Amino acid sequence: MAVTKAKKAEDIQKLKADLEKASSMIVGTFSKLTVAKDYELRKTVRSAGARYRVVKNTLARKASEGTQVADALKALKGVTSIAYTEGDPVALAKALSKFVDDNPEYSFKAGVLEGRVISMNEVKALATMPSKEQIYSKLLFLINAPAQRLVTVMNAVGRDLAVVINQGVEKKKFKESGEAASS
Repeated sequence: MAVTKAKKAEDIQKLKADLEKASSMIVGTFSKLTVAKDYELRKTVRSAGARYRVVKNTLARKASEGTQVADALKALKGVTSIAYTEGDPVALAKALSKFVDDNPEYSFKAGVLEGRVISMNEVKALATMPSKEQIYSKLLFLINAPAQRLVTVMNAVGRDLAVVINQGVEKKKFKESGEAASS
């Protein structure tokens, strides 16, 4: 069944709207991918907060015109799929890299990170980076650590003084106030 020009134009507009919002994208290809594996791939991509589509090369090229992912979709050949996200690119790269390691029938063609085309090796390197949440937690720890150390040092003076006074009382180094008044 042939797809009408109106349907193609509608598909291009939908894809263009998605690609305009996408900050990161990974272009892949596959051969002999079973329906079950395709379902697993889609589930993996969704769990990373991204979207996944198998696209025709000419439609992808037309839809990407004027977007920051256009360079990656210019010279496509063969079966093409795209996974794109507005969110964390590291989560998407990790999810797809794990899938590629487990399923050799899927492979990367290229990627886009914040408008810059990256190679397959850079996609794999991106997958080894910590996620945004991990980076934020490390940053907050580093910001918070000096304040915690300062409070610990400030509390140490009072704590040490209390320990010295307590030891003096236990060893009866201090005269009681009643004895001092009668002397």
